[in-house]
Amino acid sequence: MYINMLNILLMSPTGGAQGGGSSMVSLLFFGGMIVVMWLFMIRPQTKKAKLQKDFISNLREGDPIVTIAGIHGKVKKIYDDNTIQIEVSAGTYLKIERSAVSMEYTTAQQKNAATK
Repeated sequence: MYINMLNILLMSPTGGAQGGGSSMVSLLFFGGMIVVMWLFMIRPQTKKAKLQKDFISNLREGDPIVTIAGIHGKVKKIYDDNTIQIEVSAGTYLKIERSAVSMEYTTAQQKNAATK
C-alpha cells in the first residue's frame, strides 16, 4: 500500500496546469531522503569520531590500551608529536601513533578485566 501511495504522489501530471505540484513533491521526497541519511549515517559517524578524538586526547601514562592491530600494552610515555610509547611486555617498548589506539578494543578489554 505504501509503494502505491508513493507512486501516486510521484506520478507526473497529464495536464499542463498542474506541472508545479509534482516537482514540489519530488523535492520534498529527496529532501527527506537527505535528512534521513544525515540522521542515520552522517551524524552517528561524526559523534563516534568525536568520542574517539576525546578518548585519544585523554590518554595518560599507565593506561592499559589495545591498538587497532590488536596489540595490548600500557602507555609508558606520551610525546608531543602525536606518538606514544607503549610497553607490551617487561622491557619491550613500541612507539606508535596516538590514532592507532582503538577505543572499542580498549574499553572491551577493560570490561573483560573488570568482570574477571
